[in-house]
Amino acid sequence: MTTNVLILCTHNSARSLLAEGMLRHWAGKLGRDMQAYSAGSAASGRVNPFAIESLASARIDVSGLRSKSWDEFITADAPQMRVVITVCDSAAAEQCPYWPGSPVKVHWGYADPSLAPGDEVARRQTFELTRQAIAYRMLQLAQLPLESMSNAELQTALKSISES
Repeated sequence: MTTNVLILCTHNSARSLLAEGMLRHWAGKLGRDMQAYSAGSAASGRVNPFAIESLASARIDVSGLRSKSWDEFITADAPQMRVVITVCDSAAAEQCPYWPGSPVKVHWGYADPSLAPGDEVARRQTFELTRQAIAYRMLQLAQLPLESMSNAELQTALKSISES
C-alpha cells in the first residue's frame, strides 16, 4: 500500500517543493512505495526558480512540481495522507485543516532560502545547502520500514529524524 506524504510550507514555492522532489527521488531510488506531495497554506502559485535549479543540478526530476494550496488535499477524492510534514516555522504555527485518516504530523523547520541575503551566487548556494539538508531527512524517511510501523512508532522515528 502506498505511503502518501504531504509536505507543507506557507507559499509552496521553495522548501516544500525541494522536499517533495527529494522524497520522490529517494523513494524511486530505493524502490519504496511512497508518494510525495507538497502544498502551501497561502500558496504563491509560483515556484522559486532557484529551487528548480537546485533540484535539476542534482539530477532530480522536476516535472510536475508546482505551487498549490493545501485545499487540494482535503477534498473527498484526495489521496489519504499517512504523514504530514511542515518545513517552515509559520506553517508549523498555523492551524492545519483536518486531514482524513489522522496522519502522523511532524515539524522539520528550515530557514527560508528565498530570504537569504546576497547576490545570485550566494542565493544559489543557500538553496543548494537547504536542498542538501532536506535531502538528508527525506532519505532517512524513505529508509524507514513504514509498512511494519504503527503510527506511534512512526511518530517516534520522525521526531528522532527531526533531531538529527
